Amino acid sequence: MNSERSILAIALFAAFADGDKHDREREHLRGIAESLGNAADLSGLYQDVLLKRISLEKAAEALADADERQLAYEMALGVCEADGSMSEPERAFLSRLKALLKLDAGAAGRAEAEADTLVSLSSMAAPATATPGPVVAAQANVPEVELDKTILNTSLLTGALELLPQSWASMAIIPLQIKMVYGIGKAHGYTLDQGRIKDFIAAAGVGLTSQYLEQFGRKLLGGLLGKAAGKTMGKIGGASTGMAFSFATTYALGQLAKRYYAGGRTMNTGVLKDAFQNLLGPAKDMQTRYLPQIQQQASTLDMGKIMDMVRR
Repeated sequence: MNSERSILAIALFAAFADGDKHDREREHLRGIAESLGNAADLSGLYQDVLLKRISLEKAAEALADADERQLAYEMALGVCEADGSMSEPERAFLSRLKALLKLDAGAAGRAEAEADTLVSLSSMAAPATATPGPVVAAQANVPEVELDKTILNTSLLTGALELLPQSWASMAIIPLQIKMVYGIGKAHGYTLDQGRIKDFIAAAGVGLTSQYLEQFGRKLLGGLLGKAAGKTMGKIGGASTGMAFSFATTYALGQLAKRYYAGGRTMNTGVLKDAFQNLLGPAKDMQTRYLPQIQQQASTLDMGKIMDMVRR
């Protein structure tokens, strides 16, 4: 088993660690695993994990390099934290994985501290509870041009995060999307909580765990991911030019949220998914046009700056 297959297998084990994945999220995970597998000749990996044809022990044993073991743990940690919370089964899984990988305690602790910091972004992005909003279509109290500017700026930022080699960068994307949707809802008279926003994102067909797995997997297969002790397997530039897909996802989500809350939240799940897919195509065309700006922004980012942006 090569290192890429082992690391992605460990990430899938992490995705199923809580045993409570919704069928919708399982389908997202299957699609992402298959797309990553086709890109790297890893077809069938999802089924191998699900049917236990691969064991966590074997996947861990296949990683002889300390940096690869650290990377596998960081990826699993991010998958478990992707929805903004961690269950006891997930904590137990990570404890077991840490032992199997024989990780340096200091390096593992730094990864966990980074993850905790990034997860806290979600609580800053939206409150824990919601207040009632309008039940009919609402005129935004913010000019549409300003909402479009916010959507574009957030999309550029999430696209830039996907180009960073540090593993924490992908974890910051979902909180920024949550903050964007919260702001759009608030502009239309809705004060949303984290649960409602996550339900909206999931209803559009974007799984939180699967989105993180896709971002991390593309970095891994593209040779971009940072390794332990600040070493990198790539850099912003050549390996990243085909990436930054988070720009398109974020832009389509923002435009969908604008329609949804302006229309009084009347779209059902089927309509939301269809509308999101219709918006995603043009958004992918836009990301090509904006790639130079995304790359330029990526060169200026660090965790402190991201935290400040979410706190505002």
